[in-house]
Amino acid sequence: MPISITWLSHASWLIEVGSVRLMLDPFLTDNPAAINKPSDYRDVNYVLLSHGHFDHLNDVETIALANQAKIVTNFEIANWYAAKGFGENDLPAPLGMNLGGQTKLGEIGLKMVPAVHSSGLPDGSDGGTASGFIVTAESKRIYFACDTTYFSDMRHYAHHVDLAVLPIGDLFTMGIDDCLVSIQRIEPKRVLPTHYNTWPPIAQDAAAWADRVRAETTAEPIVLEVGGSVEV
Repeated sequence: MPISITWLSHASWLIEVGSVRLMLDPFLTDNPAAINKPSDYRDVNYVLLSHGHFDHLNDVETIALANQAKIVTNFEIANWYAAKGFGENDLPAPLGMNLGGQTKLGEIGLKMVPAVHSSGLPDGSDGGTASGFIVTAESKRIYFACDTTYFSDMRHYAHHVDLAVLPIGDLFTMGIDDCLVSIQRIEPKRVLPTHYNTWPPIAQDAAAWADRVRAETTAEPIVLEVGGSVEV
């Protein structure tokens, strides 16, 4: 059974394995690059949140409430959502994890791995520690680095993954140069760019990035249009 990955723009992704649907860092409302709105997504089972910044959590509540989906994030943010009433009135309780921890979401394995980034919540609350995720299903492994700079331990968590999803926008995350170093370190089979072209400060030429990936690494680059999908 293939894993389907759809880019929803910015750093937002839809992950589908059979009947299980996960949304990662949903940011559609007030997103100039998005082509869909939260109400377009139904039958979402889990909402994954890597950290507390608005451009990742903006639509978490809307999608979780509309779908009665379980929020999966770090411990501090899970508690923040619990204080908002998640876990009451038949809403699933948020699942709080921490770095290195693993869980099962149906038949999908999930591991929370480090990201080097900040994580303050919009109201100033403690957003815990930013993270990435390793998603495992059908003997395939996908690394969502999420918002991060390059760090050498990526190789430990994500060496030889089937697909790596890495930021290239620069300014708030690593840019193209450090992304190339990450790819050389991780040695994934295929790689996708994320967290770019939403606003001018993070504008990047994804085609130029792909040319460099082909020339400087062994990975196969894939550049999706917003709304485009790839199967793993």
